[in-house]
Amino acid sequence: MAKSGKMTIFTLSMMTVAAVVSLRGLPLMAKEGLSMIFYILFAAVMFLIPASLVAAELGGAFGEKGGGVYTWIKEAFGSRWGFTAIWLQWIQNVVWYPTVLAFAASALAYLFMDPNLADSGPYTGTVILVCYWAATFLTLAGSDVASKVTKYGVILGTLLPGVVVIVLGLLWAIQGNPIHFLEPSAAVVAAEQLAGQAPHARLFPHLTGLGSVAFLAGIVLLFAGVEVHAVHANEMENPGKEFPASMFLAAAIILCLFLAGSMAVAAVIPAKDISLTAGLMQAFKQLLNTFGLGFLTPVMGLLAAFGAIGGVMSWVGGPSRGLLHTANQGEIPPFMAKVNKNGVQVNILLIQAIIVSALAALYFIMDNVSVAFFMLSAMTITLYLVVYILMYAAAIRLRITHPELPRAYKVPGGFAGMCGVAGTGLVGVLFALVVGFFPPTNLPVGNPALYVGLVCAGMVVFVGLPILINALKKPEWKQEID
Repeated sequence: MAKSGKMTIFTLSMMTVAAVVSLRGLPLMAKEGLSMIFYILFAAVMFLIPASLVAAELGGAFGEKGGGVYTWIKEAFGSRWGFTAIWLQWIQNVVWYPTVLAFAASALAYLFMDPNLADSGPYTGTVILVCYWAATFLTLAGSDVASKVTKYGVILGTLLPGVVVIVLGLLWAIQGNPIHFLEPSAAVVAAEQLAGQAPHARLFPHLTGLGSVAFLAGIVLLFAGVEVHAVHANEMENPGKEFPASMFLAAAIILCLFLAGSMAVAAVIPAKDISLTAGLMQAFKQLLNTFGLGFLTPVMGLLAAFGAIGGVMSWVGGPSRGLLHTANQGEIPPFMAKVNKNGVQVNILLIQAIIVSALAALYFIMDNVSVAFFMLSAMTITLYLVVYILMYAAAIRLRITHPELPRAYKVPGGFAGMCGVAGTGLVGVLFALVVGFFPPTNLPVGNPALYVGLVCAGMVVFVGLPILINALKKPEWKQEID
């Protein structure tokens, strides 16, 4: 914070970086080889920057009301869609927990000196269940353990391993070792040989159908979350200039971290061999062994797992508080608004723990851990992208219906500027949403119909539930909660 008590550009940039960057996404990007550069730039230009600027305007306009996306979208389209948005923001986090804990399980496999465990569905599912229920009970107890784990998890479990893999990857390249992402992937070789072309690594993806760019949806998800801190726009000295500056600085840092980290993984491990859950640890093992530091592999596994678990601990009680906020509006049944003696939303936490347990069952029934991981990621992004569609639409509508609304920061260019920025975001979001339903061609998904059916069913159920709850809403809900 600045001496005047106002938030600085650097502070808000770092908050945004902390909310977005996660090491679990490096293998997903690395698996695309040289094309990862295209995917990351697409996600930044078509998603990260528009989402940041639009959320800045909405956050500054409604900062005093609180409620985040619930308030923004409610003001534009009414309580039904406002509730749907905050519900989806909550439920996508619930679907996200198994994916990040699967990453933690793979890292722990290297701590236990048995990397093969990372490919075991029952082992991964068991770790997810144990870690998540432990985090839930700690949160219910009102313990401050979560805040401590989160604080040190970011430093020791995200920043430190991230810097180490980037530095070692750079040394790997300097010493003249093979750079695997400069080699064409097996899918590209097959496609180009069939077309009578010489195989080569491609900066732009080789398009043979939407399945060939299915990873784009998962990569866009890695950039999600920037709207969380947009409410701080009106805490800056000059929001009109400083907020976009902080967002562009954050975007540059996020780009550099994701690019450098994923390139380090892709340089060391051939794309076809990268595990979506254990890819980071595969790279650590290869790099540390190369430089005679193999004894540090279990340590890096522990740190990476600690960072992932710390991230979960920080989010278990967070998004559910946003859902609890709607209780004051009578949007949810009274039993979901129940809090315990510590003021913790007990029933919401137990409901989300049961959902996480059901999703973790995928790891027990699916043969390929990477497929289960990506399927849950695809389900998460389809839910979260609906929130962004509503957010962009709300920003445009509010410019029409409430032009007089005081805005600490305004997207430049008047109404046309807002349509251009929000329109760009909508195009990126809609494209990512569509490809999210297609099975990726570079993963052995087994039965494509089952894959598509599960992702579609997840979207129908989780989007339909808040609409159903709103339709059944009764006036006495608010009275009972009051």
